[in-house]
Amino acid sequence: MPMSLFEIWLGILQGLGTTLTVTAYGLVFAVPFALVFGVAQYLTRGVARLLVTGVIEFWRSSAVIILLFVFYYALPVVGVTLSALTVSAMVLGLNAGGYASQAVRAGLQAIPAGQKEAGAALGLSRPAILFLIELPQALIAMSPTFVNTLIQLVKATALVSLVTLTDMTFRAKEIAQVEYNPVAIYTALLLAFFVVCYPIALAGRWLEARVAAPGSRSSGV
Repeated sequence: MPMSLFEIWLGILQGLGTTLTVTAYGLVFAVPFALVFGVAQYLTRGVARLLVTGVIEFWRSSAVIILLFVFYYALPVVGVTLSALTVSAMVLGLNAGGYASQAVRAGLQAIPAGQKEAGAALGLSRPAILFLIELPQALIAMSPTFVNTLIQLVKATALVSLVTLTDMTFRAKEIAQVEYNPVAIYTALLLAFFVVCYPIALAGRWLEARVAAPGSRSSGV
């Protein structure tokens, strides 16, 4: 007896744990990368800035699917073997971090120069100005962008089935092997990702409204 759309959807959700795990570990790579390289690109000049930008652009501009294949299938040829979970989290996380780093840089550059000058006039060191004045404002203003990046990271996990992880997309492929109903299967997969991503989008809208509200801390220090 053919499976109903709801039964297919429940079967696909059996891969939700893997999808969320890859997303969570991906954030472990994405957040530090975005902060460190975004700040570095903001502060550096000359050759140092070119090197920082080169690293960012490698992860931001390279095709994720190719990076997955290279790190999972090609590195063992030279003696480096990483688990599918590690490769997936690293590649997806650093790719997302590359995009987020530009939001960090742009957020810092958008802060009026007068605030930095005021901090210097008070005798604060450059690191103190960065961590006490600039970063708090920039991070608040960038929070909606980070939410969007999180959504993109969740959706990108659809590719990890290519390196044998049993995520929701992998479960959809397994069901397709025994249940020839591509319309129902991929509609159910679409709904599964929607159920995961839409609450994050709602949280992003709420956060954006909070940030834009009069008197919010993003209005200045």
